[in-house]
Amino acid sequence: MRQGLERVVAVVNGKGGVGKTTITANIGGMLAASGYRILLVDMDPQGNLAEELGYTNRPVNDDGLALSRTLASGSAAQPVAGIRANLDVLIGGAHLDTAAAGLTMKARKDPSGAKSALASALVPVAPDYDLIFIDCPPGQETLQQAALAAARWALIPVKTDASSRKGLRDVARRLDAVIDINPNLDLLGVVLFGVNRSAHRVVEAAREGVREDLGDGAPVLSASIRHAEAAAQESRERGLLAFELEEAVLAAPKWWELRRNNVQHDGPRSRSAVGLAEDFQALGEEVIARIAAGEAAAPGQALAKAGGAR
Repeated sequence: MRQGLERVVAVVNGKGGVGKTTITANIGGMLAASGYRILLVDMDPQGNLAEELGYTNRPVNDDGLALSRTLASGSAAQPVAGIRANLDVLIGGAHLDTAAAGLTMKARKDPSGAKSALASALVPVAPDYDLIFIDCPPGQETLQQAALAAARWALIPVKTDASSRKGLRDVARRLDAVIDINPNLDLLGVVLFGVNRSAHRVVEAAREGVREDLGDGAPVLSASIRHAEAAAQESRERGLLAFELEEAVLAAPKWWELRRNNVQHDGPRSRSAVGLAEDFQALGEEVIARIAAGEAAAPGQALAKAGGAR
C-alpha cells in the first residue's frame, strides 16, 4: 500500500506560526523551477498555501472541497496541475474541517483506515512526482496523523524562542501514534525559521534546546531561514515565492533611474528577498542531500535529477 511514498515529506509542528507553509511553498517551488516534479499537499483547513502561491482568488481554489471528498471516499487524489511549471497542488481550506470530523468518526471503528486516508489517496499519483511535500495543520490531530502516516520523512520548522519549541513534543507524540502503520517514518531534520542572523548565541541556544527536546541524535539542519518580514509580507501580497520576488527585485529599475526619468515604480522593492531566497536555496539543497543519503542503501532508489537545486 505504501509503494511510491518513499519521497513524501511532512512539514509539521504542533504549533502554528513557525513557517510550515512558507517552507513548503518555497522549497517546493524552488525545486520545481529546477526541474523536479513536485506535488504540494495542503492539509491545513486555513489553506494558507493559496496565499503563498497566489491562487487565493483563482477559480481553482475550492477551499479543500476536492481533497476533503477524496479523504472521505478513499479515492485517488486529483491534484490541480500547473500552479507553477512542474508544481501541482492538492488544495486545502475550510472543507478539511469536515474531512477531519469524518476521519475522527471513522477512527472509532477503523483507526488504521483513518490514519491511512491520505496515504491511500497519494499512492495512485505518487509515481508522477519526484517529491511530495505535505503542509500539516498545527492543531487538527486527525489530519496531522493522516499526513504523517503518508510520509517517509518529517521536516520540523521551529523558531528560536522556547515557546515555539513546545510543539516539538506534540510532533514526537504524533510520530509515535502512526509508527504502527508507518514504521519507516523518520525525522529528516529540524530547521530554524525566522532567525536573527546577528543573534548567534540565541541561535546556538535554540539548537541546543531542540536537542534537549528531541534527544541528542535529532538532526538540526545547517540551513536556516532568516527573519525578513518586509520580503515575507511582499511575497504573500504579490503571490510570489522568495526566489520569484528576488528575480523581480533585481530586474527592477534602480532608484536613480526612476528619479532621473521621473517615473513611479509599483514593482517589488524588498531587497531582503535576495538573502531570503538564498536561505531557501540552501534548505532545498540540504533536504535533497539528506533524502539522497537516506536512499543510498536502497538500490535503484537514489534521488537524481539533472536539474538539481536552483
